[in-house]
Amino acid sequence: MSPEPLTGQKSILLLCPHPENVAPGQRLKYEQYFDYLRNSGYSITVSPFMSEKMQSILYKNGFIFSKILGTIFGYFKRVYDLLRAPFYDGVFVFLYVTPFGPPFFELLLSIANKKLIYDIDDMVFLKEEHSVNRIATLLKGRTKMKFLIMKAKHVITCTPYLDDYARKFNHQTTDISSTINTDDYQPVNRYKNSADDPIVLGWTGSHSTSNYLKLLSDVLPKLADKYNIKLLVIGDKSFQMEGIVCEAHAWNLDNEVSDLQKIDIGLYPIPDDPWVYGKSGLKALQYMALGIPTVASAIGTNFRIIKSLENGVLVKTDEDWYSAIESLIRDCDLRRRLGEAGRQTVLKNYSVIANRDTYLSIFDSVYRSYH
Repeated sequence: MSPEPLTGQKSILLLCPHPENVAPGQRLKYEQYFDYLRNSGYSITVSPFMSEKMQSILYKNGFIFSKILGTIFGYFKRVYDLLRAPFYDGVFVFLYVTPFGPPFFELLLSIANKKLIYDIDDMVFLKEEHSVNRIATLLKGRTKMKFLIMKAKHVITCTPYLDDYARKFNHQTTDISSTINTDDYQPVNRYKNSADDPIVLGWTGSHSTSNYLKLLSDVLPKLADKYNIKLLVIGDKSFQMEGIVCEAHAWNLDNEVSDLQKIDIGLYPIPDDPWVYGKSGLKALQYMALGIPTVASAIGTNFRIIKSLENGVLVKTDEDWYSAIESLIRDCDLRRRLGEAGRQTVLKNYSVIANRDTYLSIFDSVYRSYH
């Protein structure tokens, strides 16, 4: 049989937790490549486990009955996905097929369609199973990740730490960080402020990660006593920090870039916890793509992204945080130098354009192969 021409259309069923354009882990990983992949001969059908209604109440208190119904609906949807999976040229899974229990649905999917690519950006399932908590481990589905890594034809990770783990079970892995669409992320910062304008220290994230910003609860008020600064928090509208003027509002896709463009100095504090080693440093990349000088904890993947005092600043102690932020507040030329260097780092290594052919080559190697 002669090889199929690369122009032949391939149909791919993509299974993911969230609807499109909602979750950063999806939106700033594979979702950004949809147009490029579709223009390269792939027809992609996206099937999220959660409906848009379920997504809208997921992180709200209450709504227990609606959440139970939404979960049941998600499982019925996955039964339908299993029935139609054999009729696709391949399947692509992000994080999991279903969120709870042992990898039963994942097993059935691997039988229904063997051309599987698995994409992961999370370490939650890497926690060791303890004999005293095996029921909780199964309920949270922590074995699903390992199973999908073993069954996949190719695994896409996002950090060296996560890639090293995946390679214990599958040698076909590629480490692709979360990436930025640098056509949308355009710097506007002039790196100068009038005496009446505060320097804006900024952070972006979610309710679940905003506690990390409180690691700076001793540092930022001290700076606020001495300098005209403001803290801008994007993603947790209820966030407040005593001792500093704080502007906090919800994340909004339509305003995401324009909100980030208001930041003069980007903050990325994270704890020294194995959980964060699976994170790709997305916040830092978002700041840097906009030419915003970035101060980040010297932990995990931040070492790969930031070369301290070259394209950002890496810090460890409260004293380091204070000194780095103070230097950037006082020196607009330093803000400019680090901001512009950060932008170039993203353009070269962490932009959609720089990584799209890598995604395409993985699709071609799995979905256009004959074995």
